[in-house]
Amino acid sequence: MGFINLNLPDLIVLIVYFGATLALGAWFSRKNTNTEEYFLGGRSFPGWALGLSLLGTSMSSVTFIAYPADGFKTTLVRLALVLMFPVAAAFGAYVVLPFFRRGTITSPYEYLARRYGRSISSYAAMIFLLLQVIRVSSILYLVSLIFQSVMGLPFLVCILIAGGVTALYTVGGGFDAVIWTDVLQTLTLVLGALLMVGIVAFLAPEGLSGLIQVAYEHGKFSFSKDLNPVTGQIEPLAYGFSLQNKTFLMLFIVGIVQFLNGQFEQTSIQRWCSAKSAKEARKAIAVVALSSLPVWAGFMMVGTMLWAYFYLHPNPIVTEMLNGTRKAEEIVPYFITHYVPAGLAGLIIAGALAAAMSSLSSSINAVGMVWVRDIYKPLFANEKSDKHYLLVGFIASAVVSLLMIAGAWLLYRAEVKTLNDLAIILANVCGGGMLAVFMFGVFTRRGNAKAIWVALVVNAFVVSWIIMGTRGLLPERFSLPIHIYYSSLVGNVLTFAIVWVASLLFKPSPNKDFTNLTFWDQDKTPLV
Repeated sequence: MGFINLNLPDLIVLIVYFGATLALGAWFSRKNTNTEEYFLGGRSFPGWALGLSLLGTSMSSVTFIAYPADGFKTTLVRLALVLMFPVAAAFGAYVVLPFFRRGTITSPYEYLARRYGRSISSYAAMIFLLLQVIRVSSILYLVSLIFQSVMGLPFLVCILIAGGVTALYTVGGGFDAVIWTDVLQTLTLVLGALLMVGIVAFLAPEGLSGLIQVAYEHGKFSFSKDLNPVTGQIEPLAYGFSLQNKTFLMLFIVGIVQFLNGQFEQTSIQRWCSAKSAKEARKAIAVVALSSLPVWAGFMMVGTMLWAYFYLHPNPIVTEMLNGTRKAEEIVPYFITHYVPAGLAGLIIAGALAAAMSSLSSSINAVGMVWVRDIYKPLFANEKSDKHYLLVGFIASAVVSLLMIAGAWLLYRAEVKTLNDLAIILANVCGGGMLAVFMFGVFTRRGNAKAIWVALVVNAFVVSWIIMGTRGLLPERFSLPIHIYYSSLVGNVLTFAIVWVASLLFKPSPNKDFTNLTFWDQDKTPLV
């Protein structure tokens, strides 16, 4: 493998892209004189920019590579996961957002502290910090693999370039840099997807209509069929309720749970709080709600069109990707390096980098904010100056950036599957019931920290039981007949039920003020 595989025009495009992101970071670094600016951009953002930022943050290198790979090898059935996103977004805009637009609560963990107490808040915040470090390490690892495959650079160099540039503009530029680079990056990644569809249609003598026709004839646009990994054939997918098998209904339900959970995530709430007004915050939610499904479908379409092209014009290497000899995730890097003209390849690679860097920068800044406002300030240093907290925010963001780079290198050197499994286990065992905790707080006046702790412990035990059974660590007769994919769904339902029962014993203080802490106790304070 050569030192650099790309042509000069592609290198110029990438240099311009990296230069633009660094320039934005340097420009906004001058404004960061207080924590309100560093973590919330002075609450001055328009809704359209925040909406594009939310869209870009929801994407990642996984989206840019895995979604086309999925469309390439299977059907469109996994879009069932995102069909209900507009409904979940409406729930966020009119049920959840009012809790965070009165100017007093700026994170989900601050809400938990007021609703249940500091112990629940600190636990949830620490789980968030841990999972975000694992997440950003995984994303940087994946995008560095893409970067290496098309550039031919040593893997460590790829990590340092992608991770280092992201860290520089995020740590220095703060939330202003995060949002405006997100806008640039979201437009770049969408352009990358459009370019790939356009190029494959241009290369095909049959044209786009011919590719669509052959894909349709072979069921690639189906929402009712999926690839059977055993037979290697596209077969009808079951529709009913099941906790053991993948069905259309279960994909639909899991999608609802995932997107409802997203309405209580720091990366979303931070953007709602940073908008100029509640109206602009709702506009941001509308932008991401209306654009997410078309964009995700577009990335799936990339894979579908690549399948159609190589079905009509077979390639032995691509055939190996279809039959499992090679990974289907190799299709996009292979297409970029062998079929995309010079210059345009650089734009598409920039799109892949943009997908990752948008997610990375959002997580880095969100982790810094949660550490300062939900862990460090309330637990360790409650009486310091804002200048002190700003410095701690800089340091926290820098430390997370270093952990991200170290984590990506560890993933490269170690057994990736094992580490990814660890992340899934931690998320389900430690945080799998947090959506239920939020929902219980929002829709009831019951429960306190003791009731929540009982539910979290029971959830951790049951989910661990499910995982041990799926890993073959328990005799079959003692295993729960539940697939690990549904453990979060089961965990949230179980957590809600256990909190309800435990709240009969552990009741909130009779003097508890629920004003603006439940859906039923909203006052008439106008949303700012």
